[in-house]
Amino acid sequence: MEQLDWLAVVRHGLSTGNVTAEKAETGGAETIEIPERDADVPLADIGREQAEAVGRFLREHRPDVAVVSPYLRTRQTAELALAGSGVEIVVDERLRDRELGVLDLLTARGVQARLPDEAARRARLGKFYYRPPGGESWADVLLRLRALLRELHQDRPGGRVVLFAHEATVLMVRYLAEGMLEGELMELARRTTIANCSVSSWRRAGDRWEPEMFNAVEHLHREDTPPTKQEDVNAEPV
Repeated sequence: MEQLDWLAVVRHGLSTGNVTAEKAETGGAETIEIPERDADVPLADIGREQAEAVGRFLREHRPDVAVVSPYLRTRQTAELALAGSGVEIVVDERLRDRELGVLDLLTARGVQARLPDEAARRARLGKFYYRPPGGESWADVLLRLRALLRELHQDRPGGRVVLFAHEATVLMVRYLAEGMLEGELMELARRTTIANCSVSSWRRAGDRWEPEMFNAVEHLHREDTPPTKQEDVNAEPV
């Protein structure tokens, strides 16, 4: 069966929630004071600049279609990046961020202080299989990503598809594309910060996916691109 020819995934631009969460984590707070529900968190001004920069990158790589998480920050990123390009934008709920359930809006310190039993259960099960009450495990998210990618292969043979999604999604798409194991994925997650508006991509090589780039941010630092203040990024060439 013919499959996609090229697949890329873009993490959304810097959001107001990213900024607030970083301040809460580094400041030792137990909660993250974000007024909107997660699905309604918008891009910060820097995030909008990043989205425009990734748009210049995508114009050079000519995707046929963009499949986008329904969350506001992801839709805004796709709309800014693809404005005037003619690329079809399709919103798909299977690309939404991982649902955290009772852990939502808690920092790492907050989970330990307020939900010590859940912290202990997560440590015992590991991040891959741990499902917070009312939320999803990484394995749960992988089930919906598998279904989405299978559908794209079937419906768009030979196509060039870019996904606009979230940090964990980038890691999980690599897991699926490259046939990784749980331990490899968790080690990758431990040592890699997925940058806002980074690009990861793969091209079809016979019956397998060949990696082109992972967590690439060079397009955010070109001379014609405003500075993004993106820090602590462990970009990995592949």
